[in-house]
Amino acid sequence: IPEKNVVHVRIPHSPRKLGVAEFNALKQQIEAGIGPEIQAIVLVWTAPYAVECNSITAALTLGFDAAQCRKTCAPGKPSPYFNSNSRRPYSDLGIRIAMMLPTDSIERAKSVINRGVLSEFRLQPASAYFLVTADLDRNTRAQFFPPSMKIPPLKFRVKTLRANKITGKQDIMIYQTGLPSVPDLDTLRFLPGALADHLTSSGGDLLGTQQMSSLRWLDAGATASYGTVSEPCNHWQKFPHPQVLLKRYLAGETAIEAYWKSLAWPAQGVVIGEPLAAPYRRKK
Repeated sequence: IPEKNVVHVRIPHSPRKLGVAEFNALKQQIEAGIGPEIQAIVLVWTAPYAVECNSITAALTLGFDAAQCRKTCAPGKPSPYFNSNSRRPYSDLGIRIAMMLPTDSIERAKSVINRGVLSEFRLQPASAYFLVTADLDRNTRAQFFPPSMKIPPLKFRVKTLRANKITGKQDIMIYQTGLPSVPDLDTLRFLPGALADHLTSSGGDLLGTQQMSSLRWLDAGATASYGTVSEPCNHWQKFPHPQVLLKRYLAGETAIEAYWKSLAWPAQGVVIGEPLAAPYRRKK
C-alpha cells in the first residue's frame, strides 16, 4: 500500500462506540488525508465499531443517520449503492465504501489478509450454504435464498438446506444463516475468500457476549463477515441480500463490493474482514 494511501489517526482508549462529535472529528482527519481517486476505506482496528446506533463503516460511507437512532427498529435509509453496477463508488455516487479489518489479534488480522491473497490463485470446487433454520424471527432472508443448483464453469454449487447447522463441510465459500449463535464452526473449512454471516441482533457488537460476534466467523476461517451494532429488528433489508451477494461475488467483484452492494439499508451494520478478496475475478 503506498504511503500516500495510509492515514494515521488516534482514538484514545479504543472505545466500542463513538459520539457524533468524536466521529465527525475522526471523519475529517480521514478525509483530509486521502485524494479524490480513493474509492474505499479500510479501518485497521477492532474498536470503535459503532457511532451511537450506527455502525462506523456505514457512518463513514453514507454519513451518520440520526433518524435511525430515534427508533432503531424503524426502516432504514436506502443505500444508493445497493445492487449497483458501479465499480467506482466515489467517482460515480460520491461515497467511499468502508470496511473494518479487526486487529485486536495481529495473528488473526494477518491470517485474514492471507486468505484474501490466496483467494486469487486458483479456482477450486466450492459451495454456498444457505440455511433455512427453525428460528422464524431470524429467518426473514430465507425468501431470497436461491434454489440449490450447480454452476459448472465456476466449479460452484449452491446448497439451500432446511437445517439449523452444517457440520464437517470442507468446501465453504458462502455461508448465510439466521441464529443468535452458530454451532459447529470448528468442524468447518472455509475456503480462501469465504463470506459468512448470521442474521441476529448484535453480531456487529464485535466485543460483546450476548450473541455470537461476527469475529467468530473470521476465527473459524471466513475472510469477511457482517453484523448489526444495534437492535435492527428483523428487517431483511438491514442484512446482506443472499442473491445479490452471490451474484456480485461470483461475477468477480471484491468482498467489500459484494457485501456493500447486498445491503439495502446499511446504517446499523458493520462490514469486517479483508476487502480485496475476489476468488472469482477473471484473470487477465
